[in-house]
Amino acid sequence: MHHPHDFDMRRHGGRGRRGPFPPGFGFEREFGRGPRRGRGHRRGRGDVQAAVLALLAERPMHGYEIIQEINERSGGYWRPSPGSVYPTLQMLTDRGLLSQEGGTGNQRQYMLTDEGRVQAEQQQTPPWQQVTDEVGEQEIELHTALHQLVSAVAQVSQAATDTQKARAIDTLNETRRAIYAILGSSE
Repeated sequence: MHHPHDFDMRRHGGRGRRGPFPPGFGFEREFGRGPRRGRGHRRGRGDVQAAVLALLAERPMHGYEIIQEINERSGGYWRPSPGSVYPTLQMLTDRGLLSQEGGTGNQRQYMLTDEGRVQAEQQQTPPWQQVTDEVGEQEIELHTALHQLVSAVAQVSQAATDTQKARAIDTLNETRRAIYAILGSSE
């Protein structure tokens, strides 16, 4: 449930706390905030373990770095939650596959033990590659183009003059119609 002030544009410098778009704008599912996260976003616990081992085979990392790397390498299609990564790190540490260095929380850096390195070497395909293989190249390109468009629209909504915003709205409406026309064509 949304708090009434979550999307009050005036209270948050021209954008709501969750971005420049109000609920129902259409990007909730695309960006993982809606009830259906779409194909490729959720992976099993074994996939998180495999991803952690694969990344730490390259270099030691903090938990947050691991989350960011998985997200980046999957083209944004898989971003494991801290609630899946940190317990996995602890479990792998308890099993003797990882060691940790540093303070507490985000300051901890994890690295493979010799046993962990053996386990990591047994993997053939990194889990993030499996995600992108399932999705397909054109879908990834479409996803990337959408993110770039949303970024541009967000900048316009925050920095453009009223005239520029009106032109952007016209362009978006024309683009939407053109995209629907593509679906209506017979190739």
